[in-house]
Amino acid sequence: MSDFLAAALQLTSTSDIDSNLNAAEEQIELAARRGADLVGLPENFAFLGEDQKKLKIASSIYEKCNSFLVTMARRYQVVLLGGGFPVPAGDGIRTLNRAELFGKDGQSLARYDKIHLFDVDLPEGNTYRESETIVSGSESPPVVDVPGLCKIGLSICYDVRFPELYRDLVNKGADLLMIPAAFTAFTGKDHWQVLLQARAIENTAYVVAPAQTGRHYGRRQSHGHAMVIDPWGTVLADAGVVQGAAIAPADKERVERIRGQMPSLKHRKTELFI
Repeated sequence: MSDFLAAALQLTSTSDIDSNLNAAEEQIELAARRGADLVGLPENFAFLGEDQKKLKIASSIYEKCNSFLVTMARRYQVVLLGGGFPVPAGDGIRTLNRAELFGKDGQSLARYDKIHLFDVDLPEGNTYRESETIVSGSESPPVVDVPGLCKIGLSICYDVRFPELYRDLVNKGADLLMIPAAFTAFTGKDHWQVLLQARAIENTAYVVAPAQTGRHYGRRQSHGHAMVIDPWGTVLADAGVVQGAAIAPADKERVERIRGQMPSLKHRKTELFI
């Protein structure tokens, strides 16, 4: 099998975990009914609310997320990415932000704890300090060869601004890059699509980017536009700004063809930049 349908889901998550998971299941079911084999949930799919509340119930969120992802993968027979959920950290104060990929049998295939943390003061007035509540991951993101699909590399949101991470994934063999996000509305309008296309083009790889959209709490608002992008940089599907999904075919043979036509990965002079 060289081609399959990939679905990047789009949600408007809040602090209501049960409501969030119900909305997520609805979109997973719809994607599965449309024939999707690979389904990605966005960052913070189970909880997007005040940090202090998240920290108080982090263990409960983690347990519910793990059970939910295993059940959904088995129930709908999809390879499923939980695009970012809190995992209690060893310091007892903060959490890790974890993306985890599950096979159709509910078994964990790969996991990644977000490395790059979003500590930014935006001109529109919002301040983000992920490092105050999240511990940076200590290992580079993995690539997993999923039978019947392709080699999938994991990342999360703010990682998209660090191209060296994606070059590492491609060096490890990735054909498809997953970039689940809760991208801010302010930065997203100018940078989201451009960055996704850049990561696809420079690595001649598919990009599947699930996203949060709309207003979550207070002034927190996400950009939306979950996307599937091909290795030439063409946007194959865009979910817009409502809850739903971007669904499009991914073809491992197309990756190989484009890498043959545009062999820039073979032309790197890495020895000059070490």
